[in-house]
Order: sequence, then C-alpha cells, then structure tokens
Amino acid sequence: MNPSGRRPTALFAVTLLSIGLLTVGSSSRLTADTSALPPGALAPSARERMIARRVGSLLEDNHYSQMKIDDAMSPRAMDKFIDGLDGQRSYFLASDIAEFQPYRLRFDDMIRTGDIEPAYAMFARYQQRNRERIQYALSLLDREPDFTLDEVFEFDREKAPWPTTIAELDELWRKRVKNDALSLLLAGKTWAEARDVLRTRYDRVLKRGDQIKPEEVFELFLNSYARTFDPHSNYFSLRQSEEYKIQMSLNYEGIGASLQLVDDYVTIMNLIEGGPAAAAGTLSVNDRITAVGQGKDGALTDVVGWRIDDVVQLIRGKGGTLVRLQILPVGAAPGSPEKIVEFTRGKVTLEAQAARKTIKTIKRGDREYRVGIINVPGFYSDYDGQRAGDANYRSTTRDTRKLIEEVKSEKIDGLVMDLRGNGGGFLPEAQSLTGLFVDRGPVVQVQFSNGQKEVLDDSDSGVVYNGPLIVLIDRFSASASEIFAGAIQDYRRGVVVGQRSFGKGTVQNLVPLSRWSARPVNGQLTVTIGKFYRVTGESTQHRGVEPDVKLASPIDLKDVGESALDDALPWDRIQGADFRALDTQLPSIAELAMEENARRQRDPDYRWLVSDIAALNEMRKQKSLSLNLEKRKAERTRLENERLNRENSRRDARAETPLKAIGELDGSKFPDVVLDQSAEVMVDMLKTAAPAKPAKPRPVTARREAA
Repeated sequence: MNPSGRRPTALFAVTLLSIGLLTVGSSSRLTADTSALPPGALAPSARERMIARRVGSLLEDNHYSQMKIDDAMSPRAMDKFIDGLDGQRSYFLASDIAEFQPYRLRFDDMIRTGDIEPAYAMFARYQQRNRERIQYALSLLDREPDFTLDEVFEFDREKAPWPTTIAELDELWRKRVKNDALSLLLAGKTWAEARDVLRTRYDRVLKRGDQIKPEEVFELFLNSYARTFDPHSNYFSLRQSEEYKIQMSLNYEGIGASLQLVDDYVTIMNLIEGGPAAAAGTLSVNDRITAVGQGKDGALTDVVGWRIDDVVQLIRGKGGTLVRLQILPVGAAPGSPEKIVEFTRGKVTLEAQAARKTIKTIKRGDREYRVGIINVPGFYSDYDGQRAGDANYRSTTRDTRKLIEEVKSEKIDGLVMDLRGNGGGFLPEAQSLTGLFVDRGPVVQVQFSNGQKEVLDDSDSGVVYNGPLIVLIDRFSASASEIFAGAIQDYRRGVVVGQRSFGKGTVQNLVPLSRWSARPVNGQLTVTIGKFYRVTGESTQHRGVEPDVKLASPIDLKDVGESALDDALPWDRIQGADFRALDTQLPSIAELAMEENARRQRDPDYRWLVSDIAALNEMRKQKSLSLNLEKRKAERTRLENERLNRENSRRDARAETPLKAIGELDGSKFPDVVLDQSAEVMVDMLKTAAPAKPAKPRPVTARREAA
C-alpha cells in the first residue's frame, strides 16, 4: 500500500506527449486500420494489446469504487486521452474532434479486446497537427513582430472552444510565438537573439518528437482509463517503473525534486524533504524550469519544450557538483521576471529527511514562554535496518521520541508538531507517532473494496509527552499526516492549526505487470484498493482535516489538494471505532481563533504575508497577457514596486532599514510567519487554559462533522 499523498513518480506520459511529434503524411483521413496509417505513424504491438486487456481487468476487479469500464465510462476515458494530447486546445481542429466521435462508445471495448488501434489513429492526427503548428511557428520567425500593437494573448485555453479553421489556429499561434519572443525581450535579449533562441527551441521540438516511442502512446492510453477511476491509480511503463524505483529508494544524486511536463514547461511537482532543493528553500511546487546551467558559469540551456527525460538528465549529476536553474515562479504568467537558483547536487538520504527540533521564545508581558517545535518532514522507517536487528535504526517515531525528550529537558511550556508539506509515507509510523501522545486506542480505520474493515491501533502503553500540543498542517500535509492530525483532533489531545490538509484518504496497491510475461515488460500498475477513515468514522478523503484555528497560506485550496483533482473519490463515513476522547482541558477554540484574528491585524509580519497572498491571488486570476512590449514592461515594474513596498512596509513597522531596490530582496531571509503564528497560538493556549493533560477518559457523546 502506498499511503503517501505525493505523486509516486516524476514522469507521466499524459504530459510527455504535449510536445510529441513525428513526421507523418499530410492526409487528413482518420483511420483505425494500422496498415493504412500515414508513413512513420506508431502502432500497438501484440504485447501491448495483451497488457491493455490485463490492465482493464485489474482496474475493474481491484479498484475500490468497483466501477465498470462500460459505455458510461467510455466517453470520459476518451476525453482524458484527448486532454493528454492537447489539454490547451491549440492543435486539434473542431473537425478533428468531430471525426473522433464514433470512438466515444468504443473506448470501453478497446481495452477489453486489446483492439486499441483507434487511439493510435487519433495520435497520428495529433502528430500531423502538431507538426503543422511548429512549422508555422518557425515561419513566423522570418519577420519581427510589431510589439507596439495593443493585442492580447489568451494563454489559458483549457475550457476554450476548439478552433474551427486553420486561420483561427494560425492566429492563436501567431500570438503564442509573439508572446514567446516578448518573454525573451523582457529577459534582456534583442529580437535577433530571441529569434535564434526560438528557432532552436522549435527545431528541437520537431527533432525530439521523432524520438517518441509506441510505449509512450500506450502509457497515455492506459492512464486515460486508470485516472478515470481516480487520480491516484496510474499505469507506469517499464521506463517509468524504473524512475519510480529511483524516486522511492532515493538512490540517486540530484536536487531532490519531482518533475512533470505541463504545457511545454518542466514543472516542480514535489520537493523531497532532505534533498538539496528542499533544504535551500528557493523552489516552490509548480515553479517552472526554463533553463539549466552547469556549474557557476556554464551557459544556460533553454529547456522549454524539451522531453522531460532529457531535462532530468541535465539536472541530475555527480554529488558535490553545482547546477543552476532558471525559474518562472508559480503563479507568474509567461514572460514574467525569471530567477536563477543554484544547488549543489547530493544524495537524498534518510538522515536528511529526519525529524528535527527548534525552540522559540515568545514574550508576553513580563513572561517568556518556551515553545518546542518538532518538524516532521515525512513518515519514514529504516525497514532494512530494523529487519537486520540494528538497535539504532531510524524511524519517524524513534527520532521524534528522542527529540521530545530533548525539548522536555530544556523546559518547554508547549510543543508544536510541524507537519507542513508532509505528504505521508509509512503508515505504521502514523500509528506509533500518535501513541507518543495518546495512551493506546484505535488511530485509523481502513475499508477495502470488498467491504472488509480494519481498525489500526496504537498498542503501546504510556505516552512520551502529555503537555499542551499543537499540530501544524497545510494543504500539502497528506495521507499519513492527515491520519495523525485527525487522531489528535478526535481524541481532543491537542489543537490543529494552519490550513485544511490535502484530503488524500485512499490506499494504493502496486501491481507489477511482468508476472504475465517471461520477458521484462510494461512496468506496473497502482490501483486504489481502499480508503482511510478517522476513528469517528469520517473519511479524510477529499475534505482533509479542517484546522481548529486557521492561519493564512499562499497555497490555493482551489488549485491544490484532492478536491482539485478530476475524478477524486468522494467523502463519506462509516461506523466509528470504539474509542474514548480524552478529558483534556483544551481552551476554547473560538477564543483562540479570535486572538489569532486580532493578531493578524496588528502583527507586521502577518500583515505582510496576507498582502503577499492577496497579490499572488490576483496574479492567479490572470488568463491573458498584453502583447505590447511597453505595457508589459510597465506591468512588470508595477509588480516589482508593489512587492518592494510590501516588504518596506513590514520593515518600517519593525523599525528596520528599508530596501532601495527589488534586487536587494533575499527570499531566503523572509520570516516563517505561519510557524511563528503557531507558536503564538500556543502561548494563547497557555494563557487561556490549564495545560492540556490527559485525565480520565470519557465516552464520545457526539461525532465531529468535517467542514
């Protein structure tokens, strides 16, 4: 089972194909007869037809939803296949989509019979349109665009209608190429330099498209079905399976980031705790990599439009060496200011992922409060060390127990468990970590597709810490993190603060597909086989864990989390487990929330964070860009000045020296406002109530309904 809320691998075929091209004939006739496909077109193998049938059966027989691949599902699977090819509706014509319609009720039959040629015929049409578009883009580079015109480029076309004519497509791509050029001009290049960069970029797209393999089309095809069941069921080709093993074993040297190709941009999907990227703190999820450079002074290689495999190879390298990335920040529109970040490559190790502690001192009136902070980046366990009898093997619970003893010896008044960004991990560690704070009892329930239910307990007697407790979560806290936070909340053992968690309450099973062949073939399938439920009976799926006290966060709930994913399984509930909430003397949640809201208004760092989030949200609303160079420069200057003013307002309120220019901003020195506020909430708890000390258990009289 894989309880992690993180995506299991960096590379998905559903995005790999957004730039896939092949040389094909100019015929516009769509056909499912592979013998009549244009020269150079790809076709399925007999082995792939067999594997398609196996995957279809596995999904139907094992998936938690027990859905069937039938006529009702068929159109949805086809739509996912088309979205994987052309999610921004910039290649296909409406007439192409109309030609595909006879297949809408055949996709279910295709995976059952293995007669999957129609998908390859659709792909061949995509290849044809893709080549036409890139060749047209190249032709536009012969003449410099007029950057003084007041034109607008609509860059978000996910819900746009399909273009009806070639002329409409040409106009769309004319503006796209103009925006690509304008982005380079804003980065300081001349038109001649921008033209050369774009010509190289577009030529590379054509060349690399010729290298696409049939198994990549096959991977996209099967994922169209798997992800119609739910977003965490996936098919991995042999190549992707190998990448998965590397990611899970952390046995590689690089920067510790998972990547995915999104609309021609290699995008940061996840930062692996303990890796160089996570430690540096200069990358964010959904940042886009536009160029890669080697060493301090190596030339930056433009990687927009590259195949993700090749970008990964540029970023990976020998430990101790330096790599530089040019980044288009998350939320920034194409053409916005880019930044250069650098990392020293290194191994991502268990040691680097380990829990760690700090102590914050908060002064209120004449008294100083000492708040212990334990950051838990993941739920890990050195299984091999434990099996080998190593008395010092590492695990989240063992490391946290040691840290708790250390902070207790330093006379803390309260403890914050920081689970922000913790995407989950080893399920038994969530059980045993809960046991450090709750004396025995059920921690989580798991229900499988056959209706069988399992209650997972913490069986160890005693607790390690019985003082005031806060659990800090954010939208990236997922799976095992949600199990721990939910249990602490349900037992009334502590207060949960921060942002609503991810809502990943499903369990996956990994099925190697090679069992059906004497040869190594076709990788593996992950299938969602169960759901997690809190001890109250409520699912963590979709809704996540709602904090008792909310804190501001730059993470957008609409764009991140289970509820933002297509075809996510719904929230539901089952019968609660036999447990008793603790008779703890927790303070009034309403009072804590009121204190925090008041502090939001008067704390300069908090006001700065809120204003930064507001500016980010405005950028997220943007769906189009001006193609007037002077207007774009003015917009860029305005945004930089506003950012500088926000920072200087914060500095002024703190009696600090203001900055003179935007270039003086150092993001690595920004305060961790959310962590600071969690410590402030702890002091509020200490001042408004007696320490939360477990007393005689009492029965639960009411179940808590998730918001």
